[in-house]
Amino acid sequence: MTETLSVAVYWDASAVLSVLIEDNHSVIAHEWARKSGFHLLSTLAYAETCAVISRLERDRMLTDILVKAVFEVLEKGPWLRLNAMPEWDHVQPLASLWPLRGADLWHLAAAKTLQKRIPELHLLTFDKRLKEAATGERLCP
Repeated sequence: MTETLSVAVYWDASAVLSVLIEDNHSVIAHEWARKSGFHLLSTLAYAETCAVISRLERDRMLTDILVKAVFEVLEKGPWLRLNAMPEWDHVQPLASLWPLRGADLWHLAAAKTLQKRIPELHLLTFDKRLKEAATGERLCP
């Protein structure tokens, strides 16, 4: 039976990359990608994803044809492009609570900002520290 639940998911780059390039998290990422609902991709997650793909190409870890295919999936995937920024008043308190790198803190704060309008929002990540913070902030499934 196919999953038909509607979801609202904020994807970070680690989750997007697991859809695009086979890794230990790909099965879970593909399950999430198949769920109906809203799949949100911020400009930051998009930039991070593009940077990783391009680095893999420069390092010759992906062939030109695979890079082209990966970028096509990125463009045609389930993601809705999101032009949202975290509210300023979320950033410092979250930085005090969770030991995150800057980009991960930005993702967490952006998701918290969106959660005000979309209470059921989930932050999908495979980064251990960000997942712990998102769970603590009631953003992880």
